[in-house]
Amino acid sequence: MLWQTFVHYWHELTYLTLLHILVALPTMAWALAIKKDSTSALAWCLFIFLAPYIGFLMFVALGYQQIHRPVSRKQQHRRAFRESHVPTAGESSPGAVVLPAPDTSWEGLAGLALRFDAFPQTTGNHIQFFYEGQPAYDAMLEAIRNARHHVHLEFFIVQPDASGDLFLDLLTQKAREGVEIRLLYDAMGSYRLHHWKLQPLREAGGKCNAFLSVNLLRRRFQINMRNHRKILVVDGKVAFTGGLNIGDEYLGKVPRFGFWRDTHLRAEGPVVASLQRIFIEDWDFAADEHLKGPAYFPAPEQTGPHSVQVIQSGPDQLLKGIREIYFAAILRARKQLWIATPYFVPDAGLLDALCLAGFQGVDVRLLGQSHPDKWIPYFASRYYWADVLDAGVKVYQYTHGMMHSKVVLVDGQWASVGSANLDNRSLHLNFEANCLIYSPELVAELEEAFRRDLEHSTQLERETYGQRPLTSRMMENACRLLSPIL
Repeated sequence: MLWQTFVHYWHELTYLTLLHILVALPTMAWALAIKKDSTSALAWCLFIFLAPYIGFLMFVALGYQQIHRPVSRKQQHRRAFRESHVPTAGESSPGAVVLPAPDTSWEGLAGLALRFDAFPQTTGNHIQFFYEGQPAYDAMLEAIRNARHHVHLEFFIVQPDASGDLFLDLLTQKAREGVEIRLLYDAMGSYRLHHWKLQPLREAGGKCNAFLSVNLLRRRFQINMRNHRKILVVDGKVAFTGGLNIGDEYLGKVPRFGFWRDTHLRAEGPVVASLQRIFIEDWDFAADEHLKGPAYFPAPEQTGPHSVQVIQSGPDQLLKGIREIYFAAILRARKQLWIATPYFVPDAGLLDALCLAGFQGVDVRLLGQSHPDKWIPYFASRYYWADVLDAGVKVYQYTHGMMHSKVVLVDGQWASVGSANLDNRSLHLNFEANCLIYSPELVAELEEAFRRDLEHSTQLERETYGQRPLTSRMMENACRLLSPIL
């Protein structure tokens, strides 16, 4: 019977086989040509071979990690921008070669960060932390109300809901008052933010642009390589950054997420120029508008006692700066390493470094989600939890709501706060920005917030976790196969 079926349909089967080969082989060669990581290349080749048509479409949408036309253009654009935009007295230049004084750089990380396209370490800053959405929004809206010259916003997500309307209405009002308004949002993250929603702001004189917009006619359809940064700069004097986007969920008003736990900061002082510079480079790429001069970079003022350094990373960099700094900080930990991240999908090097710290007796604590917003990264994280638990790392699940904070704390001396998660998507695929903090006083405040979070968390026991159901293990193994693109 089977043989008769084969004989009857052998023409169709031959054509399907040839079509399978014609689709699969070129796509596999394509994957091998652009994938540097052997594990990622093998995973893609197997996927494409087993499901060539779906694999081809998935690779077009997700496969690129470094070089494609828009990102290559951003590399060239950034080089030309920096050559034509010489920093003034108020600015700091990324990748500067002057090393900071040894007594202001914990374990030499500030000098190392300079080699990864970070901005110079700055002193004399005032920093205020926010641990949930409402206080942060209140402070951001107040800063916008007080704007006199310009307001620059760069967010991954701007939702067209009540929170989004609140910001857009205020921005429109300030634009009518003559304040320069520039809003840069990610085309994929803010896909619900339609043009008509921004029309009142544009009519009032505000400027809005999408970052790496999706355009099928220009062969732009990339889910990867998104602008995940969250930056607000007002008059070049006040800046905000961290993990919060703009939307009702960040205020805990969406039942699916519940209470939203995040970490955001307000900065005054010389560090503001670094965040301004990131915005202006991204804006120049997206809008082709050159901004410079004292109106955007006023003379820096010493406003506080804290030492802060800004580091950026993205697929337009050969070396992923934030990933390398995370790696270096983990290796330098001697007593304490506390990490809060909603998505824990580390590459092999970061996983080895964390396990080594655990084996060496460092107090390593990893705080993640209990109520996930994205199930595939969550199950992939669970796969890696088993490895770090075996190394003596303490793993906690936040049970009070949605854990979205991105914080790394080391030895009471150093901290990182920003937009980058401890996953491949943040560290290899997205554009991110973090503040590196060299202030024991600020680190102590973040540690106290971390301790409060642990009071609302459940610690995983190694033995109990090892007895989780087979179905859970199978799901974790399946999801971790997608780790190169998570």
